[in-house]
Amino acid sequence: MSWDLEQIRLFVSVAEGQSFSAVGRRMRRAQSAVSAAIAALEDDLGVLLFERSSGRQPRLTAAGAALLEEARELLRQSQRMQGRALGLARGEEVRLRLAQDEAMPFQPVLDSLEALAGAFPLLEVQLTSGAQGDVARKVLERRADLGLLFHHEQMPDALTRQRLGTIEMVTVCGAGHALASAGHVRQRDLAQHRQLLMALPDSQYPGGEQLSPAVWRADSFYAMAELLMRNLGWAWLPRHVAQYPTYQGQLIELSSDWTPPPLVVELVCRRDEALGPAALWLAQCLTSHLQAIG
Repeated sequence: MSWDLEQIRLFVSVAEGQSFSAVGRRMRRAQSAVSAAIAALEDDLGVLLFERSSGRQPRLTAAGAALLEEARELLRQSQRMQGRALGLARGEEVRLRLAQDEAMPFQPVLDSLEALAGAFPLLEVQLTSGAQGDVARKVLERRADLGLLFHHEQMPDALTRQRLGTIEMVTVCGAGHALASAGHVRQRDLAQHRQLLMALPDSQYPGGEQLSPAVWRADSFYAMAELLMRNLGWAWLPRHVAQYPTYQGQLIELSSDWTPPPLVVELVCRRDEALGPAALWLAQCLTSHLQAIG
């Protein structure tokens, strides 16, 4: 096999309805050179690609029609390879691994990833989700390049973080809970019922203030929502979690005289590894989309 991509390109051009002479003019080659290149390709492949009749445009044979899409795919692969090589020469990443807190609002993330696919079409993306602590751990252990999580004080020194936006917190209980019909509730009202809190007592996670002497803890806002639906207490949840379609009619948002400050969304990476163009671009895009919902 000695055919090359230039012959494949000529084959596709002629097959798409142009005469040998028209293809020659467009590519600044003599008609005879185009015809000779096609003939050489036919010899290499061992099949006749075109029926040639005097005074008529060349027509594909059955073999030519069968091989046309294969030829087009070869050209597409060539373009992808060239694009990937150019990207690598500019320092673009081959792969970007994003780990996110499972309670992150999905719309800004999906919108940002869709835009990333358009800006970096050859980039491989790996998206994983986890509960509190998992995201930072994945970045720390180099199992993820970027981590999208909610701010908490005990961040490992090996990681650096960038603030992207905020998420509103609301006070919530189950539809059958004693507080559901209370209307406005005060801190002393909340303190009389079991409180569901995020993570461990020393995590200093936003919304970790304990008001009630009776406390249950979980490492997932969605796990807390499932417990709330069973009327096992009250909790502070991100508004988008409390309004998740599955929980409609099952969770009640309470009016309260105190609610934790908004959750701060942060993007974390290792201090000893510089971010590539795609990661920096994604960070800007996530910031724009998170600010839009905030």
